[in-house]
Amino acid sequence: MMSEEFPGSGRTRRDRATRHSVLIADRAADWLIRVGGIGVILAVFAIVVFLAHVVVPLFEGGRVLAERSAALPPGEARALAVWLDEAKTVAAALRETGEVSVVHLASGRALPSARFDFGAARPTAFGRTIAGSDVAFGFADGTVRLGRIEIEIAVLPGSAVPADAERLGPDAFTDGQAVYARVPGDQVRKVSVAVRLDPPREIAPGKAIVAVDLRRGGTAERPTEAFVTVDAEGVPRVSHTESRRNILTGQVRKTVSTAALPALPAGTAVAGALMTETADQVLVADRTGTVFRYDTRDLAQPALAETRRLLSGDVRLGVFGFLIGEQSLVVGASDGAVDIYFRLPREGADTADGHALVRAHALERQPAGIVALAVSQRAKTFATADAAGHVWLRHSTSEQTLLQTRVAAANPAAHNQGASAAVAALALGPRDDGIAALTQESLVSWDIDAPHPETTWATVFGRVWYEGYPQPGFTWQSSSGTDSFEPKLSLVPLIFGTFKATLYSLLFAVPVAILAAIYTSEFVHHSVRAVVKPVMEMMASLPSVVLGFIAALVLAPLVETWIAAVILAVLLMPFALLAGAMAWQALPQARAIRYGGLPKFALMFAALAAAALAAYGLAPAFESIFFAGDFKAWTGGKVGAEEPFLAVILWPVVFVAVGLAEVRLASPVTGAAWRERLRRLPRERAGAIEGIHFAVMIAIAGALAFALAGVLGAAGVGLRGTMVDTYVQRNAFIVGFAMGFAVIPIIYTIAEDALNSVPEHLRAASLACGATPWQTAVRVILPTAISGVFAAVMVGMGRAVGETMIVVMAAGNTPILDMNIFDGLRALSANIAVELPEAVRDGTLYRMLFLAAMALFVMTFVVNTLAEIVRLRFRKRAAQL
Repeated sequence: MMSEEFPGSGRTRRDRATRHSVLIADRAADWLIRVGGIGVILAVFAIVVFLAHVVVPLFEGGRVLAERSAALPPGEARALAVWLDEAKTVAAALRETGEVSVVHLASGRALPSARFDFGAARPTAFGRTIAGSDVAFGFADGTVRLGRIEIEIAVLPGSAVPADAERLGPDAFTDGQAVYARVPGDQVRKVSVAVRLDPPREIAPGKAIVAVDLRRGGTAERPTEAFVTVDAEGVPRVSHTESRRNILTGQVRKTVSTAALPALPAGTAVAGALMTETADQVLVADRTGTVFRYDTRDLAQPALAETRRLLSGDVRLGVFGFLIGEQSLVVGASDGAVDIYFRLPREGADTADGHALVRAHALERQPAGIVALAVSQRAKTFATADAAGHVWLRHSTSEQTLLQTRVAAANPAAHNQGASAAVAALALGPRDDGIAALTQESLVSWDIDAPHPETTWATVFGRVWYEGYPQPGFTWQSSSGTDSFEPKLSLVPLIFGTFKATLYSLLFAVPVAILAAIYTSEFVHHSVRAVVKPVMEMMASLPSVVLGFIAALVLAPLVETWIAAVILAVLLMPFALLAGAMAWQALPQARAIRYGGLPKFALMFAALAAAALAAYGLAPAFESIFFAGDFKAWTGGKVGAEEPFLAVILWPVVFVAVGLAEVRLASPVTGAAWRERLRRLPRERAGAIEGIHFAVMIAIAGALAFALAGVLGAAGVGLRGTMVDTYVQRNAFIVGFAMGFAVIPIIYTIAEDALNSVPEHLRAASLACGATPWQTAVRVILPTAISGVFAAVMVGMGRAVGETMIVVMAAGNTPILDMNIFDGLRALSANIAVELPEAVRDGTLYRMLFLAAMALFVMTFVVNTLAEIVRLRFRKRAAQL
C-alpha cells in the first residue's frame, strides 16, 4: 500500500485503494452465496419434483396392458363361470354340462379339459365362494352337490419339464396334463387344473333348486361349511356343517343341521341368493330387485328381518353379489346402474333386527344392462359387464371407474361392424392384475394395471362412507389384522391433528415467549439479559426426543394423577405474579432499590412456587367444588355441572376485560387525577391501596365470570363435549406443554431481536414525554416491532407444524377429529415416522405417506414464506425510522 507524507505536518496520507486479494475474496464470496442460494432453490425444487413423482400415480386409475382372445370348443351348453390363476398362465371355463375347458392364455391353445360328473343331470342353480375355488350345484330333484376346482401351482427345478413336452411358446410347455412356464432362477412354474365333486345331498326332495350360495369358514381344526338354497316353491333353506377331527384317531365327525326359512311370497321369480360366511344373514333377491333379508343367527328361530325393493319402475335386477368382507352388496340393474348397499343399524328402522339396507354408493352407469359380476379377493374392486359387451373395472368406496374395455364379437364380419359378444361370466385375477370374460364362443383376457384403486382426491380430502360406518366421514386407518380389511386413507384427520397440536402448543408458548422477550428487552439490566437470553436459547438445543420421552413417561402420568392441581396452578400462577408485583410496590423505596436485582428475580420464582404449593394444597377442595370430586368423570359428562368450570376459564378473561374497561372509561381509581394523588402518598400506603384495588378487581371479575357462565350454561353453551371431553393420559394438553418448550426459544429469540432493533430514539422520546417503561414497551416499542414479533410467531408455528418425536411419543397417535384438549391426536409428521418403515415400496400406503409429506412441506413452506415476507417488511419499516 502506497503512502504520501504531508510537509510540516508529520502526517502521511494512506492510499485508500482496495487490495486485489480483498476484491477477489469479495467476488468469490458473492458468487459462492449466489451459487449456494441457487443450490438451495434447486434442492427445494428437486424435493417437490420427487414428491410429485411418487404421489402422481395414486390418481392415475388403471390401464389395459395387453389383450388376448381364445376360441372355446363349440357347444350349446350355457357358460357358468371362469377362473384365472394368479400368474395368468391358464384360464378355466365351466359350462353347465360340468365340462371345465382349460386354455393357455399366452398362446390361446386349448388344453385337455376336466369335468364335474353330473351324469345325465344338468344343474338348475350354481353358486361359488368369493375366492371361487369352492362351488355348489343345485339340481331339479332337490339335491345339492358341492365341489371344488383347484388351479394348482408348484415351482419346480428347470429340469422337471418332461422331455417330450410340447412347446406352447418361448417359455411355456405342456405334457398334456399341466403347463410348465419358465421363471427366473432356472425354475419352472407348473400349473394344472383339477376338480372334485362331493356326493349329492338331499335338501328339498322333488323340488328343483333355483338358487344356491356357498360359504366355507372356521379353522383348520374345526372347518365349517354352509350353503343356502331356494327351491321352486320359494322356500329358502340353510344347511350348516361343522367338522371336528379327533387328534388321536384322525377320525372326522360332521354335524349337519338344516333349517327352513320363512317362505317367499307366492310367484316370486328368484334371481339369486347370498349368505355370509358365518351364516348369520341370508339375502334372497327376485327379478324386480326386491331383497328378502333373513336373520339366521339362531337357526332354531330364523326370521325375515327386512323386505325392500332396491330398484324402481320397470328396472330389473342384473347381478347381485357380495364384495370381500360380505358387508358391501353390489346391485347391478338392467338400466346399467350399479349401486353399493350396506346393512347398518338405523333408529326407527321398520325391521326385525333394527338394521336396514342403505344405499351408500351410486357408481357410474354403464351403457347397457349389467349381466355379469366378478369381485376381487383382496380389495373392494370389482368388474362388471353389460349386455353390449362393455367390461368396466370399478372400486366401490372411491366410486371411480378404473378402466373400460369391450369384448368384441368372435364373428369377423360382426367384429368389423363394431358388434360385441354377450358376456356370460367374468373373473378377476387373484392379484387383481387380470380380467377374463367368458362368452359362449370365446374367452377374452386382459392384463391390467390398477395399483391404487382406492385413492382419489375425494377419498383423500373428502368424506368417504366406509363399510360399518353409520355415515360418511374422515378416517385414517391404514392396516388391520384381517384379509377383508379396507385401508382408510383420509389425510384430513392428520392435517387436523397437526393444527391441533400446533394450536395448543402456541397457546402455551406464544404468551410466555413474547412476554419474556418484552421483559428482557425493556426491563432488565443488560447484564441480566446477557445471562437470560443465552439460557433461553439453550432450550432449543434440547432434543425433541428427550422432551417427548419426558412428556410421555414422566409428565403424562403425573398430570393424570394431579390434573386438578395442574389446572389450578395454571390459573393461580399469573395472579401470583400480579400479586407479587403489587406487594413489591408497597416496599419502601430504599428496599425496592436495594433488592431490585437478583433478589427480585428470585422472588418471581418464589411467587410461582407459592402458587404451585397453593394449588397442590387446594386441589382436593377445588376438584370437589368445581368437578363434583372427580375431574375425569366430569370431563366425560358423568357428574357435575358445566357452569363452575366455565366460570373458572372465563375468570382471567373477564379480569383482563375489567382492567381494560377501567382504563378506557377513566374511572375514579384509574384516572389521571387519582394516579397523581397516589404519587403524592407514601409508597407503602399507595401500594396497599393498589393491592386493595387489585383484590376488588379480582372479586368483581369473579362475580361477572360466574354470572356470565350461568347465562351461557342456560343457553346451552359450554366447553364440555367440545374442547373438554373424555380424559386420556397422552393428550393434546401434554403435547402443547412439551412442544411449547421446543417452540419458546425460537419465538423468544426472534421477537427479542425485533424489539431490540427498534431505534433507540423512539424509546428515549417516549420516556422523555413522561411515559413509564411499561407504557413505552406496550404503546411504542411493541407496535413498531409487531411485524418482527408476528414473524417470530409464524416461524414458531412452522416449527410446531413439523415437530415429530414429541407428537409421536406424547400424543397417543389417535387420528381423530376432536378438539378435546384432553384427547390424543395424530399429526402428519408423526404418521410418516410411525408408518413409513412398514410401508411396501411403491404401494398405496407408501405413496400416501409421501402425499402426507408433500402436504406437510406445503404447509411449512407457506408458513415460513409468510414469516419471511413479514420479516422483510419489518426491516424496511425499521430502516425508515
